[in-house]
Amino acid sequence: MRKALFTLALSTLIFAQNSADSNKTADNNKSIDSNKTVVADSNETNDSLAQKHIQEQIEREKKYKEEQKFYQGDDYNLQEHEVDKKTVDKVPVIEPEYDFDITDLYAD
Repeated sequence: MRKALFTLALSTLIFAQNSADSNKTADNNKSIDSNKTVVADSNETNDSLAQKHIQEQIEREKKYKEEQKFYQGDDYNLQEHEVDKKTVDKVPVIEPEYDFDITDLYAD
């Protein structure tokens, strides 16, 4: 019985070691593939990379220009939303009621 348990434990340990080794091999293959892509990417000329970055910056500047146009509001005519002072004078003033008694709220 002991021998069977020992054999089972040993075979489980060997299986786990083999699967770990195969995972390491797969990870190494992935890193080799990623290194190949890095090498391929580094083969691009500096001019093409510079042009790519310039185009990205141009797009950011266009977006910034549109946002600033909105926030500054130079192109908007807001006179139609102004309040006429004559109509404000016609609004009655509501005086606050200072004779409020809070004891009425707690009366049960």
